[in-house]
Amino acid sequence: MRIRSVAAFVTLVVALGACGDDGDSSREEGQSEDAQTGTDGAPTADSLTILVTNDDGVDAPGIDAIVDALADDEDLEVVVVAPAENNSGAGEKTTPGDPADLPATESTTASGYPAIAVDGFPADAVNYALAQGAEPDLVVSGVNLGQNLGPLTDISGTVGAARAAFAADIPALAVSAGFPESDDEAADYATAVEYALDLIEEFGEEEPNFELVLVNLNVPTCSDGEVRQLIEAPLAESDVGAVDPANCSSDLDAPVDDIEAFLNGFATVTALDTE
Repeated sequence: MRIRSVAAFVTLVVALGACGDDGDSSREEGQSEDAQTGTDGAPTADSLTILVTNDDGVDAPGIDAIVDALADDEDLEVVVVAPAENNSGAGEKTTPGDPADLPATESTTASGYPAIAVDGFPADAVNYALAQGAEPDLVVSGVNLGQNLGPLTDISGTVGAARAAFAADIPALAVSAGFPESDDEAADYATAVEYALDLIEEFGEEEPNFELVLVNLNVPTCSDGEVRQLIEAPLAESDVGAVDPANCSSDLDAPVDDIEAFLNGFATVTALDTE
């Protein structure tokens, strides 16, 4: 992965088109030891440090999927600090007091990547990492189980963690994989990871010169067909349909907002309001 500039990130994402059509999306199992670091680890001069967190908990499959993919890149330093337990729906909640004093323990992701598990909300996990000396170039929150669209982004712990990073002047990407049609299916974390990696690559095409951005990525889980393409879409004003499964066989063109786009099989990327 080349590390590229984020200056034109939101403008360029539409041009990415369907994810994975032209590239090799395969990931070897395991992780590079050179990419591992703790919250006090120092990145090499040529590396990009990415702090990964979530709201589903440190042992959730979504965070495991994206950490495994990022850790395969020897040019990345990957720091994992996440809630010890599932805190979905926590929004931007934080625990009163100094975040450096939050209870935290050494842990691992489901595949064994070193992590810090914080007894607190998703935003607490980010604040704890920063208070302990982490200096990420980018924060990635996810991959969440279930889409975060329209007004529901305000209650999303995944987005709340990304907002905590943004408040500390760090670019942030919230990533969610859509709900499947039935409980017998699993969320398509792998496809969400592929789209996230493409966007992260856009963050550093040239020498890192980071613009402060807060971006929300939602990728459908398709029971039939495939994700149609990635489009930029504004947040819907109503939450009607926000948690419904996507129809990836739809032929709807020109959706008006992120919910309509997602429900009709598009992966959506939205620059969130930072006021």
